[in-house]
Amino acid sequence: MQKALYELNRDDSRQAAFRADPSAAVERYDLSAEEAAAIVHADIGLLYHLGVNGQILMHFAAFNGIAWQDYLQLMRDGVATHGPVREGIYALSGYEGTAEHSARLGQREGVQG
Repeated sequence: MQKALYELNRDDSRQAAFRADPSAAVERYDLSAEEAAAIVHADIGLLYHLGVNGQILMHFAAFNGIAWQDYLQLMRDGVATHGPVREGIYALSGYEGTAEHSARLGQREGVQG
């Protein structure tokens, strides 16, 4: 998925092919039906849920004419609709947040140690 979107974001000929026939443009990649449909329909929320890197996804959203604030909301909506990010760097890793992490380490807020 990431390779398909990366190449689409950077290559004018792939962009033209995608605009002409999105389904045919993604056939060359080894994608599941869900992944291909998410790209074809520019489903930002689902793509985010599936683990697409934010930098790649941001450019794909812009390519599809999606404004910045709408892009951010679509990612939030994707998590609300599909659940936590499944794969990649944004997948939930069990990190409890900064306050809880500091407390677990015995650190107090505002105190360097």
